[in-house]
Amino acid sequence: MSDQRYKTSQGKLISAAVIGFLVLMLLVIFSSATFLTIDAGERGVLFRRFDGGIDKSIVYTPGFHVLAPWNTMYVYDVREKQIEEKIDALSNNGLNIALDVTVRVNPKYDKIGVLHEKFGKDYANTLVRPEVRSAVREAIGKFTPEELYSTRRDEVQTLIQTELEKSLGLNNIDLQATLIRDIELPVKVRSAIEDKLEAEQSSLKYEFILTKERQEAERRIIEAEAKARANQILNASLSANILRDKGIEATLELANSPNSKVIIVGGDGSGGLPLILGGN
Repeated sequence: MSDQRYKTSQGKLISAAVIGFLVLMLLVIFSSATFLTIDAGERGVLFRRFDGGIDKSIVYTPGFHVLAPWNTMYVYDVREKQIEEKIDALSNNGLNIALDVTVRVNPKYDKIGVLHEKFGKDYANTLVRPEVRSAVREAIGKFTPEELYSTRRDEVQTLIQTELEKSLGLNNIDLQATLIRDIELPVKVRSAIEDKLEAEQSSLKYEFILTKERQEAERRIIEAEAKARANQILNASLSANILRDKGIEATLELANSPNSKVIIVGGDGSGGLPLILGGN
């Protein structure tokens, strides 16, 4: 009977020891656990030290998180980032062109794990900057310095934007905008282009003046020809009979006038028109 009591007591001690050990382990785990808050505009990716490394299937959103002490959370700022780069490139005729370029990018929220595994948190320097330099140099190589300086700057910017959208998109980066802040040509080249543009503007101005003068001369010629034609038509229409009829009409109007006069029918003998003599 005493042996039975001893075994029961011993079993209780073992159970209590096991429970105590488990409680102690839980206390150790929770006392050493990592408590982490992910802020707005951030995302997290978890590195599981004993369970396959980076967990690419889960992206941790803003809020409070508890981590096992042997795991690590990598927090990414996913807000739009502005990256400025000064690049030297060659035009299609081999001249050196310096450009200041700005791109605005942010990582794709649901691909943080893949981005971290391939490029890490320094993706701006390991991925974005090299791609920007490559795209800029490829685009600049298609144009002459004159085109870059004057007429085709927007086209260059569009080419860079298109190429970067493709290359960065394949690596889980969203490109929001590409801006060329400045294009700097060698001093001699820039001076030559400016002189050429000034000469072209002067030529266009002179051509405009000549065109305007030519148009004014043509207008005057047309106006003179119109007047001459009108006089020809008028002279051709003024026959002797028409003039005589006009004279009679004028005489009749005068005859009806209240002023006193003497009308001699027969005129001066040449045109047959009446003569008017006297009056008040």
